[in-house]
Amino acid sequence: MTGTVVVAGGTGGLGSAVTADFLAAGWRVVVPGRSDRSLDELGSHRALHTVVADLTDPAGAQQVAELAAADEAAPVRALVNLVGGFASGARVHETPIEDFEKQLTLNLRPTYLITQAVLPHLLAAGGGSIVCTSSGSALKPFSGAAGYISAKAGVLAFADALAVEYAKDHIRVNTILPGTIDTPATRQAMPKADTSNWTPPSRIATVVRFLVENDGISRARIPV
Repeated sequence: MTGTVVVAGGTGGLGSAVTADFLAAGWRVVVPGRSDRSLDELGSHRALHTVVADLTDPAGAQQVAELAAADEAAPVRALVNLVGGFASGARVHETPIEDFEKQLTLNLRPTYLITQAVLPHLLAAGGGSIVCTSSGSALKPFSGAAGYISAKAGVLAFADALAVEYAKDHIRVNTILPGTIDTPATRQAMPKADTSNWTPPSRIATVVRFLVENDGISRARIPV
């Protein structure tokens, strides 16, 4: 079953792989981005629809949802939440509240807002799938990243709440927990790291589409 999938965060190192995977499988794909430049890097495809939007803003999320629902022949069937970012720093007593809240704004707020905007269209289509992105550190914390870890743990709790609230509406919700993703940006940030256990974005993309397209899976937490 295919239709329209919204890939929030579809311009990043992981997001571009997820976008490409869904396009190859025959989906209509809607990707929001913060700039035309980031969207242009995705290239062109007849089934790819892009829009400049700020997903920390309710109006931006609504704009994306309206574009996703614009084609009646391809109803909205799925949402993939990939928006987020990592920052580490000092321990809690040395970290300003503004830095903590910035991580919530970056990693949790967009997931809530785009999900809120897309849900009515999933309901109208008779169900569908939502995939959220947390982190392995939400379950195994480390020092110096309380804001990031709290936000990613919040994504897990939010996904579980969604799965319960919308189970009777045939909306499935699953969460992936990536480790270190092997992207150019990660390699640039950690040039001396051992990359042997890093995960290629294409492998994660395969897992994401599997979760979307398989009706029997919900409320799973998948390490990738």
